[in-house]
Amino acid sequence: MTSTPGMAIETPDSAHLKDWLREYQRVRDASESLCAPLEKEDYIVQSMNDVSPPKWHLAHVSWFFEAFLLTPFLKDYRTLDPAYDFLFNSYYETYGTPFPRANRGLISRPTVDDVYRYRAHVDDAMSELLTGPPAEHVEEIERRLTLGLHHEQQHQELLLMDIKHILAQNPLFPIYRNDLAPAPECAFRELGWRVYPGGVRQIGHDEAGQGFAYDHEMPRHRQFVEAFEIADRPITNGEFLEFMRAGGYEKPDYWLSEGWQRVKQEGWTCPLYWLEREGIWHYFTLGGLMPVNLEAPVCHVSYFEADAYAHWAGARLPTEAEWEVVAEGLAPRQGNFVEQDHLQPTVAGASAESGQMFGDVWEWTGSAYRPYPGFKKLAGSLGEYNGKFMSGQMVLRGGCCATPQDHIRTTYRNFFPPSARWAFSGFRLAREA
Repeated sequence: MTSTPGMAIETPDSAHLKDWLREYQRVRDASESLCAPLEKEDYIVQSMNDVSPPKWHLAHVSWFFEAFLLTPFLKDYRTLDPAYDFLFNSYYETYGTPFPRANRGLISRPTVDDVYRYRAHVDDAMSELLTGPPAEHVEEIERRLTLGLHHEQQHQELLLMDIKHILAQNPLFPIYRNDLAPAPECAFRELGWRVYPGGVRQIGHDEAGQGFAYDHEMPRHRQFVEAFEIADRPITNGEFLEFMRAGGYEKPDYWLSEGWQRVKQEGWTCPLYWLEREGIWHYFTLGGLMPVNLEAPVCHVSYFEADAYAHWAGARLPTEAEWEVVAEGLAPRQGNFVEQDHLQPTVAGASAESGQMFGDVWEWTGSAYRPYPGFKKLAGSLGEYNGKFMSGQMVLRGGCCATPQDHIRTTYRNFFPPSARWAFSGFRLAREA
């Protein structure tokens, strides 16, 4: 096993390349399966600047393999169309000039069929590369392959987030899938608290350990954590509804200044995708419009809404260090991930013992997205993957109902602007011990 600064990863030798090819095909097939229920008209819509058309996602993850694996390592590789190198570069300024993010929905050509041909072209070339890689580059190829596969899994989650936002703009409330797995029937649990002592803790991914991690999860470092209490499950829709009925969106007392400005400017009165019909609250889901499940974790709330609720409840959001201290002591990761096929937060089932720390909803923390002490970003253009975004973002932890289960880990740091609501984001409370 070898490692490189900024990314911890197991590096198998060339004898295992067939395993890597199978894993590559598995991840690539999953992306196309997520798009299978779409109509062609759905592929090209960009409902807001933060949303990318599904067609663009499928092309961009292919561009990633082409730009960082095929072009540098596959002899005589030729792209299907040189224009794709510009159209599907997301934000890699040191690599080239990215096409403007807000204009991705204007790219009617290449067509959806062209994008699928592009994916097939890249897949054929990747099969050739992984079958007979140049020996002097095997370790680097496998490092980049692993990063590329995790990158595509991130976009699978983004695909579901974006598809949901796209369909939600349609007053017909179109259904993405009508065959989703039904939510499990579980007994509702009242909110409880767990107490954790203060002390010096080890936080972050151990670069010397096994398994992949992004550069911003490292290095593992010491951090003093004061004694604290943390809720044993996320806040539910019913509990958030109490905040709404108490005038939570009408009183500036609970809100950060920027959050209150958002409330007034954008007219927030409830979580994203909620609407009231004949006195009953409904929400739009990937399975269509349905009554709000009051016992499931609240979802599609911003950091500002989570923080306002916490102030109203006389508590606060946990720091990411506190969250990791709790999660590290739990049983193996269990929860409502994309494999459970609910694609919606549910009442705690198999994950009840772990407090729903993993799956269901990404949990907002009270921590800004900043580098750990000693952080070193990856060399070259891949160093733009995380480090350039360490400003104006808040950390979320734990994964959600759209996250592949083998993509998440205790040290995983997700991040979004504090106003973001279209992610599968919720929260739990913490307080001083």
